[in-house]
Amino acid sequence: MKNIPCDYSDVRLPRAVQLRRVEHVIREELTELQRQVLLAVYYGGQSQAEVARERGVSRSTVCRTLRRAETRLRRFLRY
Repeated sequence: MKNIPCDYSDVRLPRAVQLRRVEHVIREELTELQRQVLLAVYYGGQSQAEVARERGVSRSTVCRTLRRAETRLRRFLRY
């Protein structure tokens, strides 16, 4: 079984299933801060600078939080 190549790159889940998985990961696997920043930037259309101003933090803090949220999202969606 070890040497059998497994290539699932052409297997695609239906869009509705993909969206449910993304929503689940955002809701259940991200921290509250990661969720708020991710939603503000991607769904709210705010810039990182705008989010930073609203929260009273530096833009680099928002950038780091967003990067960590994206990494976590990718990791959970990979499986």
